[in-house]
Amino acid sequence: MSLETYAAYLIACIVIIIVPGPTVTLIVANSLKHGTRAGLLNVAGTQFGLGIMVLVAGIGLSSVVATLGHGFEWLRLAGAAYLIWLGWKMFRSAGADLDGTAPAKPPRGGFFLQGALVALSNPKTLLFFGAFFPQFLDPARDHATQIAIMGATALFFAALSDGAYALLSGKAGHLLSRNRVRLLSKLSGGFLIGGGAWLASTRAS
Repeated sequence: MSLETYAAYLIACIVIIIVPGPTVTLIVANSLKHGTRAGLLNVAGTQFGLGIMVLVAGIGLSSVVATLGHGFEWLRLAGAAYLIWLGWKMFRSAGADLDGTAPAKPPRGGFFLQGALVALSNPKTLLFFGAFFPQFLDPARDHATQIAIMGATALFFAALSDGAYALLSGKAGHLLSRNRVRLLSKLSGGFLIGGGAWLASTRAS
């Protein structure tokens, strides 16, 4: 991969990463509700999930999808169901623990696992990596090395972007009123439900 090609990939990667998705929604909601540490644990979990997807893309996306067959569709539907369930749970419990009568309860398995599951729940991300990476590959050079570089770059900037969301949201959580935190939690839950519905309505291509 030439320097010019990498620069083009870098710009495209940053533009795509800064657009908020389900993982950012989760990170912001947990940072507001549980604090910065919870959001950063979500970030670490999403990094783990994205790392697995990059690894799969490097091994060979087409062969993995072919091996899964119809199982890929079931994986997509399971991921959609998880996002909808998580969003509904967040929507219903939004602000319920902000009245001082009960401490905020962390999710089962912890925030790291929750972040990893949300990242892995969207197989469309895997398809995106499989379609995005080849656009910048130099066929005359080692594919594994190039994919490793592109994957590491994507993970690095995703960590920076998601980490910034966690830090800013964690600080804002201490400044916002309970009603506003409750409203933001409901909005986050709604976005997760919408993301799950979109994922369920689309088909892998």
